[in-house]
Amino acid sequence: MVVDTPTIKAGTSKLTGRIISPNDTNNDSLFVNITIPYPISGEYVKYKAFVDQSGKFSIDVDVETDISLIGLYTSLNPKKLVHVILTSGGVTNIDIAYNPNDDIKNIDITPNMAQNDMTRGFEVINKMIGYRSGRKPEPLYSKNTDYFLNYAKTILSERLEIINNDTLISKELKEVLSRDFRLFLYNAHVFDYEEEMILNYHNTNDDKDKKPDIQKIDKSYYHFLKDFNLNDPQYLHCSTFLEFQEKILQNETLGLPVIGESDIPSWLANVKLILSDLVGFNDGPYYDILAANAYARQLNGEVKPLTEKQKKNILNYWKKGEIAKILFRKNQKVIELDKVKSPTVVNEISSVSADKVIETIVFKHKNKVVFVDLWATWCAPCLDAMQRFKNTKNEFRDKDVVFVYLTNSSSPRKLWEEKIKGIGDEHYYLTDSQWEYIMGHFGFNAIPAYILYSKEGVLINKFTAFPESEKVKEMINGVL
Repeated sequence: MVVDTPTIKAGTSKLTGRIISPNDTNNDSLFVNITIPYPISGEYVKYKAFVDQSGKFSIDVDVETDISLIGLYTSLNPKKLVHVILTSGGVTNIDIAYNPNDDIKNIDITPNMAQNDMTRGFEVINKMIGYRSGRKPEPLYSKNTDYFLNYAKTILSERLEIINNDTLISKELKEVLSRDFRLFLYNAHVFDYEEEMILNYHNTNDDKDKKPDIQKIDKSYYHFLKDFNLNDPQYLHCSTFLEFQEKILQNETLGLPVIGESDIPSWLANVKLILSDLVGFNDGPYYDILAANAYARQLNGEVKPLTEKQKKNILNYWKKGEIAKILFRKNQKVIELDKVKSPTVVNEISSVSADKVIETIVFKHKNKVVFVDLWATWCAPCLDAMQRFKNTKNEFRDKDVVFVYLTNSSSPRKLWEEKIKGIGDEHYYLTDSQWEYIMGHFGFNAIPAYILYSKEGVLINKFTAFPESEKVKEMINGVL
């Protein structure tokens, strides 16, 4: 099977298989983890399936396209991701054999898929991400925006040569991965112009404290979107497309309206006034996907079900089409989540000295276990960890546990206010000095980072990187 052009479809798929290892491995602890991008409901969902004593596993998943390109790894070698194709209404069976070093020895898959497409795709993406030309960092902050955009094109072309020169991956997968990498590069380095120029200034100057004068951009800066041909349905295969769409919907310079309870034709008319010249077209499937993603911001970000008016608008526009089916399916899941979601509480703490912040927070919740999560809106691993921990966190509802979330000005305030609606619990927006003190005091060099206090206010644990939900559950239960 090759990576054909996908079409939107609300369906389900089954993945079965077997994990084969020559080592004396306890199959009770072995698991398969798959990540499925949902281009319409606008989220990544991870599924986990434990294998039985014979190494077999089976998992049923929702899909949003007739064929879906997903990522898979096993607990034997979590660093080795493989691409797998799922079909709506179909069954994919994959048997993975490992050698004694836990490297993949062989993969048997039905329907058939080229081995190199399965095993080399993520390797090539990582090579492109890690590629460095060796050129000295150039001060781009003092150049005009056209110079910077041409510079970004050059960087993209250099890195795409890596996949273009690969002789083992199929032409079809190369096209998808090339699109995906372009989205990734522009998401990370081009979309947020001011942030990228400040970073560039700090990388090319000795004065790390000064904030340079950055050229102000307007909507015309985003004319680079024409280069993407966003009506191409192959973007439905691209995992980074979800983040790209979110960037467009929340970008303050573009200023797309929130969909709310607007009827969809009116909302699209306003969106096209802003976007059509920038993307290079006024009609096409892209706009329907963008409208669906606009609803997804409410469903995922706020964990807020659709209103009756919104449901009526969706039915009036998409009738009983596939996008409507997907949004209503997602809405049902949000309704269930909304029943157990804790209210969001925003706490003001900016006047507290940096060395007293944690003490103040723990004291506020005395006689409760306090689990502190240091995160940021831009931190993908932070958001991924929250998603994975969501169901486990709900198990502590009505118990003497409080979940506290800390961030700082690296998270844009408006975006932070939107994100926390879907997280729930206790939130603090720290000053930069408070944040830096806490990171330094606990020896954290990265986020997500976590701190656990007992009911008596005693520090029990501190760590970076999310260790999986069961491990955190075990830690909290140990001090309840």
